[in-house]
Amino acid sequence: MVKRNLHLAKLQSGYLFPEITKRKKAFLEKNPSAELISLGIGDTTQPIPSLIANSMAITAEALATPDGYSGYGPEQGHFNLRQAISEQVYQGKRPADDIFVSDGSKCDIGRLQILFGGQASIAVQDPSYPAYVDTGVIMGQTSTYHPLSKQYSGITYMPCTPENSFFPSLEKLPRTDLIFFCSPNNPTGAAATYEQLSQLVDFAKQNGSVLIFDAAYACFIRNPNTPRSIYEIEGAEEVAIELGSFSKMTGFTGVRLAWSVVPKELRFEDGHLVQNDWNRINSTFFNGASNIAQSGGLAALRPEGLKAIKELTTFYMENATMLKEMFEALGYIVYGGVDTPYIWVHFPNQSSWEAFEMLLEKSHIISTPGSGFGPAGEGFLRFSAFANRANIIEAISRLRRALHKLDRV
Repeated sequence: MVKRNLHLAKLQSGYLFPEITKRKKAFLEKNPSAELISLGIGDTTQPIPSLIANSMAITAEALATPDGYSGYGPEQGHFNLRQAISEQVYQGKRPADDIFVSDGSKCDIGRLQILFGGQASIAVQDPSYPAYVDTGVIMGQTSTYHPLSKQYSGITYMPCTPENSFFPSLEKLPRTDLIFFCSPNNPTGAAATYEQLSQLVDFAKQNGSVLIFDAAYACFIRNPNTPRSIYEIEGAEEVAIELGSFSKMTGFTGVRLAWSVVPKELRFEDGHLVQNDWNRINSTFFNGASNIAQSGGLAALRPEGLKAIKELTTFYMENATMLKEMFEALGYIVYGGVDTPYIWVHFPNQSSWEAFEMLLEKSHIISTPGSGFGPAGEGFLRFSAFANRANIIEAISRLRRALHKLDRV
Protein backbone atom coordinates (compact mmCIF):
# COMPACT_ATOMS: atom_id res chain seq x y z
CA MET A 1 0.00 0.00 0.00
CA VAL A 2 1.05 3.59 -0.61
CA LYS A 3 2.11 5.45 2.52
CA ARG A 4 0.34 8.62 3.54
CA ASN A 5 2.13 11.95 3.15
CA LEU A 6 3.59 12.35 6.64
CA HIS A 7 3.36 16.13 6.48
CA LEU A 8 -0.41 15.97 5.99
CA ALA A 9 -0.58 13.69 9.01
CA LYS A 10 0.89 16.53 11.12
CA LEU A 11 -2.14 18.75 10.55
CA GLN A 12 -4.45 18.99 13.52
CA SER A 13 -8.05 17.80 13.80
CA GLY A 14 -9.24 19.85 10.86
CA TYR A 15 -9.09 23.12 9.06
CA LEU A 16 -10.98 25.77 11.04
CA PHE A 17 -13.97 26.23 8.76
CA PRO A 18 -14.72 22.53 8.18
CA GLU A 19 -14.72 22.16 11.97
CA ILE A 20 -17.30 24.95 12.22
CA THR A 21 -19.37 23.21 9.54
CA LYS A 22 -19.22 19.96 11.52
CA ARG A 23 -20.47 21.67 14.68
CA LYS A 24 -23.18 23.48 12.74
CA LYS A 25 -24.40 20.15 11.32
CA ALA A 26 -24.46 18.57 14.77
CA PHE A 27 -26.47 21.50 16.14
CA LEU A 28 -29.04 21.31 13.34
CA GLU A 29 -29.48 17.59 13.85
CA LYS A 30 -30.58 18.36 17.42
CA ASN A 31 -32.46 21.55 16.47
CA PRO A 32 -33.83 20.98 12.96
CA SER A 33 -36.16 23.99 13.07
CA ALA A 34 -33.44 26.47 14.07
CA GLU A 35 -32.90 29.38 11.68
CA LEU A 36 -29.18 29.94 11.84
CA ILE A 37 -27.52 33.18 10.78
CA SER A 38 -23.89 32.85 9.76
CA LEU A 39 -21.50 35.63 10.67
CA GLY A 40 -18.66 33.13 10.51
CA ILE A 41 -16.93 32.48 7.21
CA GLY A 42 -15.97 35.59 5.28
CA ASP A 43 -18.03 34.78 2.19
CA THR A 44 -19.68 37.58 0.24
CA THR A 45 -23.47 37.66 -0.03
CA GLN A 46 -24.35 40.60 -2.26
CA PRO A 47 -24.86 40.17 -6.01
CA ILE A 48 -21.96 40.88 -8.34
CA PRO A 49 -22.48 44.37 -9.83
CA SER A 50 -24.48 43.96 -13.02
CA LEU A 51 -22.00 45.64 -15.35
CA ILE A 52 -19.31 43.20 -14.19
CA ALA A 53 -21.61 40.18 -14.47
CA ASN A 54 -22.75 41.36 -17.92
CA SER A 55 -19.16 41.50 -19.12
CA MET A 56 -18.66 37.88 -18.06
CA ALA A 57 -21.95 36.88 -19.69
CA ILE A 58 -20.90 38.44 -23.00
CA THR A 59 -17.59 36.59 -22.86
CA ALA A 60 -19.35 33.33 -22.01
CA GLU A 61 -21.80 33.72 -24.90
CA ALA A 62 -18.96 34.52 -27.29
CA LEU A 63 -17.36 31.17 -26.47
CA ALA A 64 -20.27 29.56 -28.30
CA THR A 65 -19.31 31.27 -31.57
CA PRO A 66 -16.46 30.52 -33.98
CA ASP A 67 -15.11 34.07 -33.80
CA GLY A 68 -15.51 34.46 -30.05
CA TYR A 69 -14.13 31.14 -28.90
CA SER A 70 -10.85 31.15 -26.99
CA GLY A 71 -8.91 28.30 -25.44
CA TYR A 72 -5.93 28.44 -23.12
CA GLY A 73 -4.80 31.93 -22.23
CA PRO A 74 -1.36 32.94 -20.98
CA GLU A 75 -0.55 31.42 -17.58
CA GLN A 76 0.40 34.87 -16.31
CA GLY A 77 -3.01 36.31 -17.21
CA HIS A 78 -4.26 38.40 -20.11
CA PHE A 79 -2.03 41.41 -20.53
CA ASN A 80 -4.89 43.91 -20.68
CA LEU A 81 -6.01 42.81 -17.20
CA ARG A 82 -2.46 42.89 -15.87
CA GLN A 83 -2.11 46.40 -17.28
CA ALA A 84 -5.40 47.48 -15.68
CA ILE A 85 -4.26 46.16 -12.28
CA SER A 86 -0.99 48.04 -12.73
CA GLU A 87 -2.76 51.30 -13.51
CA GLN A 88 -5.78 51.18 -11.19
CA VAL A 89 -4.38 49.38 -8.14
CA TYR A 90 -0.75 50.50 -8.25
CA GLN A 91 -1.02 53.76 -10.22
CA GLY A 92 1.61 52.43 -12.61
CA LYS A 93 4.21 52.00 -9.85
CA ARG A 94 4.31 48.25 -10.44
CA PRO A 95 4.58 47.34 -14.13
CA ALA A 96 2.17 44.91 -15.76
CA ASP A 97 4.86 42.28 -16.30
CA ASP A 98 5.40 42.08 -12.52
CA ILE A 99 1.75 41.04 -12.10
CA PHE A 100 0.51 37.44 -12.34
CA VAL A 101 -3.23 36.75 -12.50
CA SER A 102 -4.50 33.65 -10.69
CA ASP A 103 -7.55 31.75 -9.50
CA GLY A 104 -7.34 32.94 -5.89
CA SER A 105 -5.01 34.17 -3.17
CA LYS A 106 -5.30 30.93 -1.19
CA CYS A 107 -4.03 29.07 -4.26
CA ASP A 108 -1.19 31.56 -4.57
CA ILE A 109 -0.23 31.02 -0.92
CA GLY A 110 0.15 27.30 -1.62
CA ARG A 111 2.11 27.88 -4.83
CA LEU A 112 4.41 30.33 -3.04
CA GLN A 113 5.22 27.61 -0.51
CA ILE A 114 6.17 25.38 -3.45
CA LEU A 115 8.25 28.21 -4.93
CA PHE A 116 10.40 28.59 -1.81
CA GLY A 117 10.39 24.93 -0.84
CA GLY A 118 10.11 22.91 2.33
CA GLN A 119 13.50 24.08 3.59
CA ALA A 120 12.34 27.70 3.92
CA SER A 121 11.62 28.91 7.45
CA ILE A 122 8.47 31.00 7.92
CA ALA A 123 6.99 33.53 10.30
CA VAL A 124 3.28 34.25 10.60
CA GLN A 125 1.17 36.72 12.52
CA ASP A 126 -0.61 35.27 15.53
CA PRO A 127 -3.55 35.30 15.01
CA SER A 128 -3.58 34.91 11.24
CA TYR A 129 -5.30 33.27 8.30
CA PRO A 130 -4.89 29.48 8.82
CA ALA A 131 -3.69 28.82 5.25
CA TYR A 132 -0.24 30.30 5.96
CA VAL A 133 0.50 27.74 8.66
CA ASP A 134 -1.28 24.78 7.09
CA THR A 135 0.44 25.13 3.71
CA GLY A 136 3.77 25.40 5.52
CA VAL A 137 3.07 22.23 7.48
CA ILE A 138 2.11 20.39 4.30
CA MET A 139 5.40 21.48 2.70
CA GLY A 140 7.37 20.09 5.64
CA GLN A 141 8.42 23.41 7.16
CA THR A 142 7.74 22.05 10.62
CA SER A 143 8.22 18.88 12.59
CA THR A 144 5.95 18.72 15.62
CA TYR A 145 2.69 20.16 16.94
CA HIS A 146 2.68 21.12 20.61
CA PRO A 147 -0.87 20.92 22.02
CA LEU A 148 -0.16 23.00 25.13
CA SER A 149 1.10 26.02 23.18
CA LYS A 150 -1.03 25.20 20.11
CA GLN A 151 2.01 25.88 17.94
CA TYR A 152 4.14 24.00 15.44
CA SER A 153 7.89 23.82 15.98
CA GLY A 154 9.71 25.21 12.99
CA ILE A 155 7.25 28.07 12.49
CA THR A 156 7.83 31.44 14.14
CA TYR A 157 4.66 33.01 15.55
CA MET A 158 4.55 36.79 15.73
CA PRO A 159 2.06 37.73 18.49
CA CYS A 160 -0.21 40.55 17.33
CA THR A 161 -2.42 41.52 20.24
CA PRO A 162 -4.11 44.63 21.65
CA GLU A 163 -1.05 45.08 23.88
CA ASN A 164 1.25 45.72 20.89
CA SER A 165 -1.42 47.36 18.69
CA PHE A 166 -1.63 44.17 16.62
CA PHE A 167 1.87 44.69 15.23
CA PRO A 168 4.68 42.24 16.08
CA SER A 169 7.57 43.20 18.34
CA LEU A 170 10.19 42.82 15.62
CA GLU A 171 13.14 43.15 17.98
CA LYS A 172 12.11 39.87 19.64
CA LEU A 173 11.86 37.84 16.44
CA PRO A 174 14.47 35.50 14.97
CA ARG A 175 15.37 35.59 11.30
CA THR A 176 13.14 33.58 8.95
CA ASP A 177 13.24 33.17 5.18
CA LEU A 178 9.60 34.13 4.68
CA ILE A 179 7.38 36.53 6.62
CA PHE A 180 3.64 36.28 5.99
CA PHE A 181 1.88 39.53 6.85
CA CYS A 182 -1.77 40.43 6.18
CA SER A 183 -2.95 44.05 6.33
CA PRO A 184 -5.74 44.88 6.82
CA ASN A 185 -5.61 41.77 8.91
CA ASN A 186 -7.86 38.77 8.84
CA PRO A 187 -9.05 38.10 11.56
CA THR A 188 -8.32 41.10 13.81
CA GLY A 189 -9.21 43.83 11.32
CA ALA A 190 -6.08 45.80 12.19
CA ALA A 191 -4.45 47.82 9.40
CA ALA A 192 -0.74 48.61 9.69
CA THR A 193 0.48 52.20 9.46
CA TYR A 194 3.19 53.60 7.17
CA GLU A 195 5.59 53.65 10.10
CA GLN A 196 4.87 50.03 11.01
CA LEU A 197 5.22 48.78 7.44
CA SER A 198 8.45 50.75 7.04
CA GLN A 199 9.79 48.93 10.09
CA LEU A 200 8.69 45.62 8.59
CA VAL A 201 10.40 46.31 5.25
CA ASP A 202 13.59 47.37 7.06
CA PHE A 203 13.43 44.20 9.16
CA ALA A 204 13.12 42.04 6.03
CA LYS A 205 16.07 43.82 4.41
CA GLN A 206 18.28 43.45 7.47
CA ASN A 207 17.52 39.73 7.69
CA GLY A 208 17.54 38.88 4.00
CA SER A 209 13.91 37.74 4.28
CA VAL A 210 11.09 37.80 1.75
CA LEU A 211 7.93 39.52 2.92
CA ILE A 212 4.71 38.00 1.54
CA PHE A 213 2.19 40.79 1.96
CA ASP A 214 -1.46 39.75 1.79
CA ALA A 215 -3.53 42.78 0.74
CA ALA A 216 -6.77 40.90 0.03
CA TYR A 217 -8.79 43.41 2.10
CA ALA A 218 -7.13 46.62 0.93
CA CYS A 219 -10.29 47.65 -0.92
CA PHE A 220 -12.04 48.22 2.43
CA ILE A 221 -9.54 50.77 3.77
CA ARG A 222 -11.28 54.08 4.36
CA ASN A 223 -8.51 55.99 6.14
CA PRO A 224 -6.55 57.94 3.48
CA ASN A 225 -3.46 57.75 5.70
CA THR A 226 -3.44 53.93 5.79
CA PRO A 227 -1.33 52.25 3.08
CA ARG A 228 -3.17 49.91 0.73
CA SER A 229 -0.05 48.32 -0.72
CA ILE A 230 3.36 47.37 0.62
CA TYR A 231 4.85 49.10 -2.42
CA GLU A 232 3.87 52.44 -0.93
CA ILE A 233 6.87 51.84 1.34
CA GLU A 234 10.22 52.85 -0.12
CA GLY A 235 12.39 49.89 -1.07
CA ALA A 236 9.64 47.29 -0.59
CA GLU A 237 10.05 46.04 -4.16
CA GLU A 238 13.43 44.60 -3.12
CA VAL A 239 11.95 42.32 -0.45
CA ALA A 240 8.20 41.95 -0.92
CA ILE A 241 5.66 39.91 -2.86
CA GLU A 242 2.09 41.20 -2.70
CA LEU A 243 -1.15 39.24 -3.02
CA GLY A 244 -4.36 40.92 -4.18
CA SER A 245 -7.84 39.55 -4.79
CA PHE A 246 -11.13 40.29 -6.51
CA SER A 247 -12.98 37.96 -4.12
CA LYS A 248 -14.23 40.43 -1.55
CA MET A 249 -14.22 43.65 -3.58
CA THR A 250 -16.37 42.35 -6.45
CA GLY A 251 -18.11 39.33 -4.92
CA PHE A 252 -15.84 36.91 -6.78
CA THR A 253 -15.52 34.35 -3.98
CA GLY A 254 -17.14 31.79 -6.27
CA VAL A 255 -15.81 33.21 -9.54
CA ARG A 256 -12.15 32.97 -8.42
CA LEU A 257 -9.78 35.70 -9.55
CA ALA A 258 -6.73 37.19 -7.87
CA TRP A 259 -3.21 38.38 -8.59
CA SER A 260 0.30 38.41 -7.20
CA VAL A 261 3.02 40.99 -7.68
CA VAL A 262 6.58 39.67 -7.87
CA PRO A 263 8.93 42.56 -8.65
CA LYS A 264 11.97 42.12 -10.87
CA GLU A 265 14.01 43.75 -8.11
CA LEU A 266 13.41 40.76 -5.83
CA ARG A 267 16.24 38.20 -6.02
CA PHE A 268 17.37 35.00 -4.37
CA GLU A 269 20.66 34.78 -2.49
CA ASP A 270 22.46 33.73 -5.68
CA GLY A 271 21.11 36.69 -7.64
CA HIS A 272 18.49 34.70 -9.58
CA LEU A 273 15.24 36.59 -10.15
CA VAL A 274 12.42 35.30 -7.95
CA GLN A 275 10.05 36.34 -10.72
CA ASN A 276 11.60 33.86 -13.14
CA ASP A 277 10.97 30.95 -10.79
CA TRP A 278 7.46 32.21 -10.01
CA ASN A 279 6.75 32.29 -13.72
CA ARG A 280 7.97 28.69 -14.00
CA ILE A 281 5.83 27.59 -11.04
CA ASN A 282 2.74 29.15 -12.61
CA SER A 283 3.50 27.69 -16.01
CA THR A 284 3.97 24.23 -14.50
CA PHE A 285 1.06 24.08 -12.04
CA PHE A 286 -1.45 26.41 -13.63
CA ASN A 287 -3.09 26.96 -17.01
CA GLY A 288 -4.26 30.49 -16.30
CA ALA A 289 -7.35 32.00 -14.73
CA SER A 290 -10.69 31.58 -16.44
CA ASN A 291 -11.11 33.80 -19.51
CA ILE A 292 -14.63 34.57 -18.29
CA ALA A 293 -13.43 35.60 -14.82
CA GLN A 294 -10.71 37.79 -16.31
CA SER A 295 -13.24 39.67 -18.44
CA GLY A 296 -15.14 40.39 -15.22
CA GLY A 297 -11.97 41.60 -13.53
CA LEU A 298 -11.26 43.93 -16.42
CA ALA A 299 -14.78 45.37 -16.23
CA ALA A 300 -14.36 45.87 -12.48
CA LEU A 301 -11.31 48.06 -13.03
CA ARG A 302 -13.00 50.42 -15.48
CA PRO A 303 -14.45 53.67 -14.05
CA GLU A 304 -18.02 52.34 -13.74
CA GLY A 305 -16.75 49.12 -12.19
CA LEU A 306 -14.65 50.98 -9.64
CA LYS A 307 -17.73 53.00 -8.67
CA ALA A 308 -19.71 49.77 -8.20
CA ILE A 309 -16.89 48.31 -6.09
CA LYS A 310 -16.94 51.33 -3.81
CA GLU A 311 -20.69 50.96 -3.32
CA LEU A 312 -20.36 47.24 -2.58
CA THR A 313 -17.52 47.60 -0.10
CA THR A 314 -19.29 50.54 1.58
CA PHE A 315 -22.34 48.33 2.11
CA TYR A 316 -20.29 45.71 3.97
CA MET A 317 -18.53 48.37 6.04
CA GLU A 318 -21.92 49.77 7.07
CA ASN A 319 -22.79 46.28 8.31
CA ALA A 320 -19.53 46.21 10.23
CA THR A 321 -20.25 49.56 11.87
CA MET A 322 -23.66 48.33 13.01
CA LEU A 323 -22.18 45.19 14.57
CA LYS A 324 -19.30 47.07 16.19
CA GLU A 325 -21.57 49.69 17.74
CA MET A 326 -23.90 46.98 19.12
CA PHE A 327 -21.07 45.11 20.86
CA GLU A 328 -19.58 48.32 22.24
CA ALA A 329 -22.97 49.39 23.59
CA LEU A 330 -23.10 46.09 25.49
CA GLY A 331 -19.72 46.78 27.07
CA TYR A 332 -17.57 44.44 24.99
CA ILE A 333 -14.03 45.28 23.95
CA VAL A 334 -14.14 45.32 20.15
CA TYR A 335 -11.49 45.68 17.46
CA GLY A 336 -11.73 45.82 13.68
CA GLY A 337 -14.76 47.04 11.76
CA VAL A 338 -12.92 50.17 10.57
CA ASP A 339 -10.77 49.10 7.62
CA THR A 340 -12.18 45.58 7.23
CA PRO A 341 -15.67 44.08 7.62
CA TYR A 342 -14.45 41.83 10.44
CA ILE A 343 -15.29 42.42 14.09
CA TRP A 344 -12.84 40.99 16.65
CA VAL A 345 -14.62 40.71 20.02
CA HIS A 346 -13.08 39.74 23.35
CA PHE A 347 -14.96 37.25 25.57
CA PRO A 348 -12.77 37.35 28.69
CA ASN A 349 -14.55 34.72 30.76
CA GLN A 350 -14.77 32.02 28.10
CA SER A 351 -12.56 30.18 25.67
CA SER A 352 -13.19 30.90 22.01
CA TRP A 353 -14.99 27.61 21.42
CA GLU A 354 -17.05 28.06 24.58
CA ALA A 355 -18.16 31.49 23.37
CA PHE A 356 -18.88 30.03 19.93
CA GLU A 357 -21.08 27.29 21.41
CA MET A 358 -22.82 29.72 23.76
CA LEU A 359 -23.87 32.03 20.92
CA LEU A 360 -24.87 29.09 18.75
CA GLU A 361 -27.14 27.78 21.52
CA LYS A 362 -28.53 31.11 22.80
CA SER A 363 -28.85 33.15 19.61
CA HIS A 364 -28.45 30.67 16.75
CA ILE A 365 -25.57 32.76 15.45
CA ILE A 366 -22.47 31.23 13.85
CA SER A 367 -19.22 33.08 14.53
CA THR A 368 -15.57 32.06 14.15
CA PRO A 369 -13.51 31.07 17.22
CA GLY A 370 -10.42 33.26 17.49
CA SER A 371 -8.27 30.38 18.70
CA GLY A 372 -8.63 28.83 15.26
CA PHE A 373 -6.45 31.63 13.92
CA GLY A 374 -3.65 31.03 16.42
CA PRO A 375 -2.92 30.91 20.15
CA ALA A 376 -3.17 34.70 20.53
CA GLY A 377 -6.76 34.51 19.31
CA GLU A 378 -7.91 32.60 22.39
CA GLY A 379 -10.80 34.34 24.11
CA PHE A 380 -11.90 36.17 20.95
CA LEU A 381 -14.59 35.60 18.35
CA ARG A 382 -14.49 36.93 14.81
CA PHE A 383 -17.76 38.15 13.30
CA SER A 384 -18.04 38.65 9.56
CA ALA A 385 -20.10 41.57 8.22
CA PHE A 386 -20.35 39.86 4.82
CA ALA A 387 -24.10 39.39 5.15
CA ASN A 388 -27.29 40.85 3.78
CA ARG A 389 -28.76 43.74 5.76
CA ALA A 390 -31.81 41.84 7.01
CA ASN A 391 -29.59 39.16 8.56
CA ILE A 392 -27.36 41.78 10.18
CA ILE A 393 -30.39 43.48 11.75
CA GLU A 394 -31.81 40.18 12.97
CA ALA A 395 -28.41 39.01 14.26
CA ILE A 396 -27.98 42.25 16.22
CA SER A 397 -31.40 41.74 17.81
CA ARG A 398 -30.58 38.15 18.80
CA LEU A 399 -27.13 39.03 20.11
CA ARG A 400 -28.50 41.85 22.23
CA ARG A 401 -30.96 39.48 23.88
CA ALA A 402 -28.32 36.80 24.44
CA LEU A 403 -25.52 39.02 25.71
CA HIS A 404 -26.95 41.96 27.60
CA LYS A 405 -26.96 40.12 30.96
CA LEU A 406 -23.55 38.51 30.68
CA ASP A 407 -20.66 39.56 32.92
CA ARG A 408 -17.84 41.10 30.92
CA VAL A 409 -15.54 42.09 33.77
